[in-house]
Amino acid sequence: MDGVSPVVLRVANCSGFYGDRLSAAREMVTGGPIDVLTGDWLAELTMFILAGNRLKGRPGYAPTFLRQLEDVLGPCLDRGIKIVTNAGGLDPAGCAEAVHELGDRLGLSPSIAYVTGDDLTGLPLDLVNADTGERLGATPLTANAYLGGRPIAAALAAGADVVVTGRVTDAALVTGPGIWRYGWEPGDLDALAGSVVAGHVIECGCQATGGNYAFFQDVPDLGHCGFPLAELHADGSSVITKHPGTGGLVSVGTVTAQLVYELGGPRYLGPDVVARFDTITLTDDGPDRVRVSGVRGEPPPDTLKASVNHLGGYRNTMTLVLTGLDLPAKARLAEEALWARIPRDRFDEVSVTLTGLDPRSESGTALLRITVMSGDRRTAGRAFSSAVVETGLASYPGFYALTPPGDASPYGVHWPVLVPAAQVRPRVFVDGTEIPFEQPPPPTEAPIIQQAPTPRPAPGGKGVPIPLGRIAGARSGDKGGNANLGVWTDTRPRYDWLAAYLTVETLKDLLPALRPYRVDRHDLPNLKAVNFVIHGLLGRGVAASTRLDPQAKALGEELRARPVEVPADLHP
Repeated sequence: MDGVSPVVLRVANCSGFYGDRLSAAREMVTGGPIDVLTGDWLAELTMFILAGNRLKGRPGYAPTFLRQLEDVLGPCLDRGIKIVTNAGGLDPAGCAEAVHELGDRLGLSPSIAYVTGDDLTGLPLDLVNADTGERLGATPLTANAYLGGRPIAAALAAGADVVVTGRVTDAALVTGPGIWRYGWEPGDLDALAGSVVAGHVIECGCQATGGNYAFFQDVPDLGHCGFPLAELHADGSSVITKHPGTGGLVSVGTVTAQLVYELGGPRYLGPDVVARFDTITLTDDGPDRVRVSGVRGEPPPDTLKASVNHLGGYRNTMTLVLTGLDLPAKARLAEEALWARIPRDRFDEVSVTLTGLDPRSESGTALLRITVMSGDRRTAGRAFSSAVVETGLASYPGFYALTPPGDASPYGVHWPVLVPAAQVRPRVFVDGTEIPFEQPPPPTEAPIIQQAPTPRPAPGGKGVPIPLGRIAGARSGDKGGNANLGVWTDTRPRYDWLAAYLTVETLKDLLPALRPYRVDRHDLPNLKAVNFVIHGLLGRGVAASTRLDPQAKALGEELRARPVEVPADLHP
């Protein structure tokens, strides 16, 4: 038996999203010693997908977790490795029962726990959007509060080998085992905050070990990228690493990239603690090892975020290819021909984008992407897509589409709300029996934490145009209808220049498509990074976004390609 490490708690990730590499669980269990195997299956979009599955009579949980578990349940029991997952989705009890059936089939008898209490569907909620202030007028399809790590800790303390949850914060999958192992009380704010940071780093799987990394040329053997693990200490500090012999890279850069991913301001709110990301210190701890320390924590807010999804209607997209000369004129003709066949005002919403057009020339190749939305499936279905195809011999020269005509598909709208934490009651069941659990009250006194220092003035010197990405990395993503864009550098002088140069106005100059939107900037000098929140760029959320890049994953790379005048002494 490997046994539990007496010095650190080794928490390994094996899933960053619903659909991640199935072999990862086996790789993490067999690749080296670990104490806890965990994985994240629940993006905001996933809850809508699971709701659709449940309406079709399919499981409301992630069945891929069971496929992974089949490979590792026996070895985990033999080695004392705990398994903690949010794959329970909308049906933690059903997922736990499926784990029990799997154990029976394998001749194993694990103790299985599940956590409920996150499901608020049908309760009288104040459905005011936490981002926009709008009130939801539709009936929620799902409504789930983000629970913290203490119910997970209670299940582990009761002897559970496998803990299945519904909607918890991604970081709770690390914070919960940390509370169980080290006995952190609500007042141990810095330790809790450190565990939240460790959880945020490893929650997205290979994104912490070189995946989706701006400087991907520096990452060896990315095709066999190892998943991350956090060596969590009693004070909340951690070392981020991966199993030896696996591909990928763990460096200060790869960890920074993940820290600024889907981040708002420096105060990272959660149900267990507010982690101050402007207090993080990253240090190189050897090959593929980065130490995370110095994290300070504040008491959690008295509200919990809840993820509400409702059915927005139906959508359909057709993409036309434009080739050769006079591309803008061809795009106008394509629209005129289409709206002559089916009136544009028949739809609730229409989005038309022309991408790939070189602004210096009206020739080449571009894509005309037309998306329609309607509450009526037939209107947005083949009535639209067939109308596009019917223009094929009466439109611009060189007409062709990337897809044949198809039916509309339903889309969901994510609606974030805040609910009083006191009204949410987590419940913990171990082997089918509910165990006593009370969420302890948070501390009432907030520690005084110094704000991050103001960046120094930018270095002088004549600017020489180079792509921003030659000296800065970036990572971007989504949070509901907002996009997040983090930009970082590797040296203090480069950061001082970046922080002085990359204002909100400069960002909008470099990316003109952002100009209509409210943009907030947050400085993270300790990470040599700045972070931007672009409000409303993704419309009503990922499932409803009409952007070609609906999750804003490529926004950072768009920015890095822009030429900027950088002092010559800061060039690579």
